[in-house]
Amino acid sequence: QVQLVESGGGLAQPGGSLRLSCAVSKNIYSITLLAWYRQAPGKQRDLVASISSGGKTNYADSVRGRFTISRDTTKNTIYLQMDSLKPEDTAAYYCHADRRVAQYWGQGTQVTVSS
Repeated sequence: QVQLVESGGGLAQPGGSLRLSCAVSKNIYSITLLAWYRQAPGKQRDLVASISSGGKTNYADSVRGRFTISRDTTKNTIYLQMDSLKPEDTAAYYCHADRRVAQYWGQGTQVTVSS
């Protein structure tokens, strides 16, 4: 079992920044892929960014160049630095862990971008 606890959401102005954190209950090297997803009201949940156990990162086209996924292996935590925020980034953001044999989700944190 893997527990994921997100934090750091909130309200930001367009062009602003937020940093999300996801605390992972297991050694993150034991998890094949950690990722951030987001879901806006009435829309499907989409991948935002991912980082593999080997440190390889991947981004959705809509956030590439604005968002950065990173990790602190000493704290078993991943982060999502979100810069140049846009109103269309408004969504609930979820941390996800893929251990191949099982998938885990955090409870989500709301990000609202509005002036």
